[in-house]
Amino acid sequence: MNIHEYQAKALLRDYGAPVSDGRAVLRAEEAKTAAGELDGPLWVVKAQIHAGGRGKGSFKEADAGDKGGVRLAKSVEEAATEAKRMLGRTLVTKQTGAAGKQVNRIYIEDGSDIERELYLALLVDRGTSRISYVASTEGGMDIEEVAASTPDKILSFSVDPATGYQPYHGRRIAFALGLTGSQAKQCVKLMETLYRLFVDKDMEMLEINPLIVTDKGDLKCLDAKMGFDGNAIYRHPDIASLRDETEEDPKELAASKYDLNYIALDGEIGCMVNGAGLAMATMDIIKLYGAEPANFLDVGGGATKEKVTEAFKIITSDPNVKGILVNIFGGIMRCDVIAEGVIAAVKEVGLKVPLVVRLEGTNVEKGKEIIANSGLNVIAADDLKDGAQKIVKAVKG
Repeated sequence: MNIHEYQAKALLRDYGAPVSDGRAVLRAEEAKTAAGELDGPLWVVKAQIHAGGRGKGSFKEADAGDKGGVRLAKSVEEAATEAKRMLGRTLVTKQTGAAGKQVNRIYIEDGSDIERELYLALLVDRGTSRISYVASTEGGMDIEEVAASTPDKILSFSVDPATGYQPYHGRRIAFALGLTGSQAKQCVKLMETLYRLFVDKDMEMLEINPLIVTDKGDLKCLDAKMGFDGNAIYRHPDIASLRDETEEDPKELAASKYDLNYIALDGEIGCMVNGAGLAMATMDIIKLYGAEPANFLDVGGGATKEKVTEAFKIITSDPNVKGILVNIFGGIMRCDVIAEGVIAAVKEVGLKVPLVVRLEGTNVEKGKEIIANSGLNVIAADDLKDGAQKIVKAVKG
C-alpha cells in the first residue's frame, strides 16, 4: 500500500525527522487559506498522486499549462492560483503512463534554500531478507538512471537484524555523501529515525529524494515516498486509514475486498488460477504460445464459490480481455467449487469471449461434469499446454 507525500511527511514529522511545514488541500477554495498559514517567502505547490516524476510531468488539459506537477510561487495568491490550476486535472508522468492520474489533492509547503541534493532510500532486500540502505550524492535524479550511468556513486548495504541499526551505519552513509561535522551527526540521527519508522510501520520502501542540505547546513527530507507491506496493514489501523482508493486500479481494489491476489497487466488473455506459482507458470506458457496475459489472478487455496464468481467478474470487466483461461489444480481448492463459481459468474455477467477451462485434482470429475452439463460454450482442456494452445488459438483465430 502506498500513501501520498503529505501523509508520508506527517509520519516523518511524528518521528522527529526534519521536514518543511506544509498543508494539504483537497478543495480549490481552501488553497489560499492553507498557503497563508505558511511563512514563505517562497511556497512550493505539489500535485499529490501515487507516481514519481511529478516535476517533469505535464497536464493533459491545455489550460493547466506545462509547468509540471511541482511549482514555485512567490506569494500566497500565486500559490493558491497554482493549486487551483492543478486540482481536478490529469497529470502524466513517466510512471503513470499515457493515461495519467487525476490530481485530487495538493500539498503546499514552505520553500527551502538548497545547497546540495542527495538520495536516500530504505527497502526490503529480497535477496538477503534484510532492510537495506541505498544512498547517493546524485539526489533529484532517477536512481535507475544513476545506477546505469554512474553506479559507483551509489552506496548500498543491508542491516543485520540481530543488531539492528547502529551509529556506524549512519557514519558510513555520511561519509559516502560527503557529510562532515554537524551534518554527519544529523545524518547518524536521521538514519536511526528512518530505520525505526521503517520497522515500526512494516514498510517495504521509504524513499527520500531529494534529501537536501540547506543553505544553513542542515539536512531536510524534501520529498518522501512510502510503501507498506499489505499483509501487515491489519496491524496498523493508522496506516490503513491513509489509503486513497482513487489512486488504485478499480479491478485491483475490488479484488482486495474479496482477498483475491489480482494484478492488472496489458495483455488480452484473462487468467484465473489457484496458487501463485501456477499463476506465474500459466502466464509464462501463454507468452510461449504467442499471446500476452491480461492479469495475474490467484484465487487462493480456500476460495469459495462467491470468491470465484467475483474473480470471474473482475476479469470480464477488463475491456482488453479477448479470452479467458481457467487453470485449476485442486488440492485444498476443489474443482467442483471452481466449476460452480465459473457457471454462476457466467450466468450473471454473460460470456462474450472464448473460455477455456482446465481442471485437475480434487473432485475433478465432478467439476468437469458440472461444466459439461451447464450448457455453456466452454472449451475443455486436458492439461496446461493444451489449455494455453486452445485459448491462444481461440483469441487469435
